[in-house]
Amino acid sequence: MMRLLPLLVLASCATTPTVPPVRFANAPPARAVNDRANVAAQPVPRAFVRWLYNYDGQFQRRITRALELHRPERARGINALDEVPNSTWFTNRIGVRDVSPEEIATAPGGVGSPEAFKPWTIVSTKVGGMSVGFIIKDTRGEKFLLKFDPRGLPEAETATQVIVGKLLWAFGYNVTEDYVLYVHKQDLVLAPDAVVKDIFGHKSPLGQRELDKRLALIETAADGRIRVLVSHWLPGKPLGGHAAEGVRGDDPNDRIPHELRRDLRGAYAVFSWLDHFDIHEGNMLDVWVGDPADPKRHYVKHYWVDYGVALGFSAKKNVDARYGYEFYWDPAAMARSLLSFGALERPWEQRKWRDVRGLGLYETDLYDPGAWVSSSAAYVPIYVADRIDKFWASKILIRFTRDQIKAAVDSAQLSDPKAAAWLVDALIARQRATARYWFERVNPLDEPAIADDTLCFKDLAIAHAFAPAGNTHYAITTYDHAGTQLAATDAPAGDSGVTCTRLGLAADRNGYTIVRVDTTRPQFTGTTYFHLARDPTTQAARVIGVWRP
Repeated sequence: MMRLLPLLVLASCATTPTVPPVRFANAPPARAVNDRANVAAQPVPRAFVRWLYNYDGQFQRRITRALELHRPERARGINALDEVPNSTWFTNRIGVRDVSPEEIATAPGGVGSPEAFKPWTIVSTKVGGMSVGFIIKDTRGEKFLLKFDPRGLPEAETATQVIVGKLLWAFGYNVTEDYVLYVHKQDLVLAPDAVVKDIFGHKSPLGQRELDKRLALIETAADGRIRVLVSHWLPGKPLGGHAAEGVRGDDPNDRIPHELRRDLRGAYAVFSWLDHFDIHEGNMLDVWVGDPADPKRHYVKHYWVDYGVALGFSAKKNVDARYGYEFYWDPAAMARSLLSFGALERPWEQRKWRDVRGLGLYETDLYDPGAWVSSSAAYVPIYVADRIDKFWASKILIRFTRDQIKAAVDSAQLSDPKAAAWLVDALIARQRATARYWFERVNPLDEPAIADDTLCFKDLAIAHAFAPAGNTHYAITTYDHAGTQLAATDAPAGDSGVTCTRLGLAADRNGYTIVRVDTTRPQFTGTTYFHLARDPTTQAARVIGVWRP
């Protein structure tokens, strides 16, 4: 696998004010990161103490981080084309290769459903979280996490976990293998040594009386059927979630501070789309895994887990319309309310409560892709993310087709077809709102390609019908490696969003040429730089870098 190619910043070169000093190596862009080097010793698991995490994220760390006067920093973990290469954190899937609706419906796959392997033996209660859950083994000996819908809220939490997991997987993240199934109480048997576990590591026997007490808290149909969410236990040694800042010191492959990773920062746009409100270290999991090709080699793989309260379910479950609009503890919102004596209406006060089986308080009319917030500011990456990070994520999430989104929703087995259809429409509405918002804040030119000295690029705003081609035009200026202007021309936008223009490459340095494209349309101007050069071996022109100012 190729290593990331660093940007070569030549601060001393003679450049004009219109050309940033960034230069790229004349080489193919990195498509994968070698972060699977052997980690011989198991890293130390990170303990997650929720109250301390929340205190730190909502109070102490917010204050100390502000006092540290951090300057905005661009994301790292990107290649020369401003994309995220494959790694143990992220794998490019949708848009990079064909991902069929059927694959999304079954992904991520692995051991397969335990439905045919009953009864399930309860080994222990799950640790952490507020909902009822157990660790079980099926008759194959495969280990799963078993969760339920809370009483009075049928289908919503189990459906949300499956839908969001499918979409996160197709986007590129590592997630758990989840299934929605139906069981009866007799399908659940207690192991002789079953235990109750708490967050402090204490254990006590789990008997039938305690099991029945917990099962009384879950949604059960009149015929005794219980809808469940089963999540395959991740193989390897769990290490807890990744830190919001810095790196895991005992993982030599973890080199980029987490708050600077593009794949983590860009998650803001994905989470706002899906209203994945409950973001904290307990809903992430690093796992020390064996290399399938060489079991003696180990490395750390990074997962997102436990997203069953996304899609507005947090707000519905806790009867709190603020979720997604304000932090749990939000001094700014409190101050605005106090200073206006409560007269200032807050956006969440207009949310419409719906009592629809299987749906949370997910909505589209009030959704603001730039104002969405999670439970607290504790997860630093999404709150130091810049518009370019969110543009990167938006151009991936807009690739989901209706059929792909419908496949994810259908896999959740909602019993009300109208609810499923509404959710598909709502996901598409928020998908488009998210992409439109961030496409308006970055010059949305992408997918550059050159052949026979003709450069083509795609304007994503036109391609996705956010802006008409008729009132968009491009001013194209070329420069050599030193920043000396070579030529200038104008080009109209192509109706499909793809525009091509013939260029003359520079005479020296293998034709190293910088192409500045200024996009103009009503109420928008933006600039993107494409860096070109000739392959020293074949002399064919190629794109070697993209820079978004």
